[in-house]
Order: sequence, then structure tokens, then C-alpha cells
Amino acid sequence: MEIINKKYTLLDKIGEGSFGSIYRGQNIRTMEYVAIKVEPIKNETKLLKNESTIYQYLNNNPGIPSVKWFGKCDTNYYMVIDLLGQSLQSLKNKIGTFSLKLILQIGIQVINLLKTIHDKGLVHRDIKPDNFLLSTKPNDKNIYLIDFGFCKSYLIDDDKHIPYKQTHNLIGSNTYASINAHKFRELSRRDDLESLGYMLIYFYLGSLAWQQQQETLNTKERIVYLKQFITETTQLPEVLSVYMKYVRNLAFEQTPDYTFITNLFKRELEIIQKKI
Repeated sequence: MEIINKKYTLLDKIGEGSFGSIYRGQNIRTMEYVAIKVEPIKNETKLLKNESTIYQYLNNNPGIPSVKWFGKCDTNYYMVIDLLGQSLQSLKNKIGTFSLKLILQIGIQVINLLKTIHDKGLVHRDIKPDNFLLSTKPNDKNIYLIDFGFCKSYLIDDDKHIPYKQTHNLIGSNTYASINAHKFRELSRRDDLESLGYMLIYFYLGSLAWQQQQETLNTKERIVYLKQFITETTQLPEVLSVYMKYVRNLAFEQTPDYTFITNLFKRELEIIQKKI
């Protein structure tokens, strides 16, 4: 049995990513279950080291898992964090479409979570249902955001916004990436919010029109087209259409009005509650 840092043992694999693998583990001293991310040193990417630094920087904020330990052996980097429950994607797989009430409740919580991250000078750049997890604790109603492998600071010297520029590839998930990401533009706070919009629409509709498109140049253009006109070609609740139009009109360096969009969702929730 492999023992990491003289107190953590790997139990079973629960996930995999570009960096390596995620395991359920256990602290052999306290018997507490944990999640352990493993990245081979030979990959030379150091994604896990960077991610652990970001987790520690965001420590003690609601919706951010705590890092218990980061280190390495001769072959691997290891990061030990809180073990969480099922993802929003797993929940979606079980219950199909979400009610508008649930979507708005998720939206409010995630917008506040993104505001916390943005206020710390970071953009996540990989917003998708797989990266939002529920707690295993009965009284913990927080949604947790994980996988900060693509996370980046949008500030220079703590106060100056990074300059706009073209990039060389798409950052994040093809399904939930913003239109700017598809056009290889530098990402900022607006793009996290646009990706959240696609995620909420996905929960409402059950699927997105571009999910079945194959990875070719023509279909990439098709995906951008379908995303661009999603509010016009699909029967969406007005609250989601207004949200999408707002975040798409944000300028590259503009600070989103988080209060405006959460209040937009809260007002719609109140209307739904009155109808019940």
C-alpha cells in the first residue's frame, strides 16, 4: 500500500484530466477521506503545483475546497484536498432537465462564487458542470468550484488589467467556452460569466445544439454561430436571455455588475415562488 506524506493512502480512482488522475484517499491517522490529485513529474507541466498555489490563495472562501497538503515523490506531484460529492453534471445525468427555480438558485450561488474569485484577481477559464461539486456534508449547501488548471490572473501589479490580445488556441471546454474563446481572444471576467450562461441553458434545455458537432473547421464555425444566436433560436426564459445579452455586451476590462445579475435571478425566483 502506497503511503503519501506518511499519512495518506490512495484508495480508488474517481477521475482523470489532462494533468493526471484523481483518487479517493484516506488519512490513515484520522481516517478522514480526502481527494488526491496526482500528476507525473515527467509531464513537466507543473499544473498541479500552480493549482495548489491558487487553492491556497483562495483558502477560507465559501465554495473553494481546502488544500491539506502538496508535495512530490520521485515520480509524481500530489495535492490532497477536501473530498466532495457528486458534480452538477452527475446530478443532471440522474434527473435530466432542471427546473427554472433550481437553475436560478444555482446561478445565484455560482455568480457569487465567481465574484469571489474575480475579486481576488483571477479568472477560472473552465466553467462547466463537471467542475461544480456538492458537499458530502448534510448541512453544507455550498456548491464548490474545482479544477483551477486553466486559472489565470487578469491583473498586472495587482491593479492594472492584462492587455487584450489574440491567443493561439481555445482555452476551456468546447461546449461551454465563450465566443471569445473560440475566436482565440484573451479571456477575462466576462467569459467566465458567458460560460456559466451556457451551463444554465444546458440545465434548462437538457442538451445544447452544438454538443453533437464534430471537431472540424466548418463545425467550429457552426458552433460559434449556434452560440451567437442561442437566445434567438431557442425558447429560453426571458431571464436567461437577458443574462446572456448582458454578459456578452461586457467590455474586455469591464467589471461585471454582479449585483445586477443576481438581482435579476432573485426577482425571477420571487415570481416563481408566488406562483407556487
